[in-house]
Amino acid sequence: MIRGLEHLSYEDRLRELGLFSLEKRRLWGDLIAAFWYLKGAYRRDGEGLFIRECSDRMRGNGFKLEEKRFRLDIRKKLFSVRVVRHWNRLPREAVDAPSLEVVKARLDGALSNLV
Repeated sequence: MIRGLEHLSYEDRLRELGLFSLEKRRLWGDLIAAFWYLKGAYRRDGEGLFIRECSDRMRGNGFKLEEKRFRLDIRKKLFSVRVVRHWNRLPREAVDAPSLEVVKARLDGALSNLV
């Protein structure tokens, strides 16, 4: 524990230190991994992991992914399922960035408004 912050709540401590919550940090890591899969870094392992929607009439980013529906609740915890909804809500400038450093910087701004 950091001295002087013991009396603050979890949210207030995060705000004071300028950090995201654990939920947002996990999502940030998942979105970075999804970016790598979609850019082809894991060509063999990630083949068929995500399916891109084929539509010319899209709002937001042009790299939307197909969202699968499952009846079982356990399937909703899979990486390829839990990332799609958040990926589709990202702005275009965060999704079609040229490099990983640019994506990380733009995700910080997008995640402050996303969750």
